Amino acid sequence: MGTLALAAKVTHVPSMYLSELPGPHQGCRQAAIDGHKEIGRRCRELGVDTIVVFDSHWLVNSAFHINCGAHFKGIYTSNELPHFIRDMPFEYPGNPELGALMAEEIAKFDVRVQAHNIASLELEYGTLVPMRYMNEDQSFKVVSVSAFCTSHELEDSRRFGEGLRQAIERYDGTVALLASGSLSHRFAWDRIAQDKLNAYTREFDRQVDKRVVEMWRNAEWADFCAMLPEYAEYCFGEGGMHDTAMLLGALGWDQYQGKAEILTDVFPSSGTGQINAVFPL
Repeated sequence: MGTLALAAKVTHVPSMYLSELPGPHQGCRQAAIDGHKEIGRRCRELGVDTIVVFDSHWLVNSAFHINCGAHFKGIYTSNELPHFIRDMPFEYPGNPELGALMAEEIAKFDVRVQAHNIASLELEYGTLVPMRYMNEDQSFKVVSVSAFCTSHELEDSRRFGEGLRQAIERYDGTVALLASGSLSHRFAWDRIAQDKLNAYTREFDRQVDKRVVEMWRNAEWADFCAMLPEYAEYCFGEGGMHDTAMLLGALGWDQYQGKAEILTDVFPSSGTGQINAVFPL
């Protein structure tokens, strides 16, 4: 009988890496980095052996995919934002066993899912950025899940989470789940991007994000699940917010009753809304 020990919604903004480097933006994301490090500390304390990341930066056009390679190692430069993340080294162990078990159980929920142990299948920065700060010592095995789903229903992502919870129950170990993605996600237009590194693009998004965090703190999950499709649409949720649907599916969806603990308060980044929040189990 496996254990789900920790669940969280986390940021993966590339300005976290920029925040490490000498220059005008050094230290700008220290609060987000500290939130990640605290999650890593808690995972160690809870005996977590594997972190499953719902990566809203891994785009897929057909089926749901699990990257459960045996080992991940390389030097990463972002194709999207090479001026933010450049030559970032990484190395983490994988967990093919759990990935295969996930695919087996999730398929029982009528979800088209595949698990891949392919050495050349690379990780995206929605996984690499959190792991940089949570998993520096390679304490945790890593499994990455595609959560930028362009032709998928949020209902299927919910079922994905339900099937994953069953897989964890069959797994002989302890697992943490991370929904890696933003709240609102309306990027600032390029002409104003430099002025919006630490600001929202739209006041509407800022106000909705504030209300959403209030709902999370108050455990208003039935209302939040009901509004999630419209939230994702009207506030340009990253990857369609499939990461959030997967996480809540694993936690019980609208029956979940935990009150979110905010480790890093909502902050704007390049026009988007970001947070680190733990969902108590």
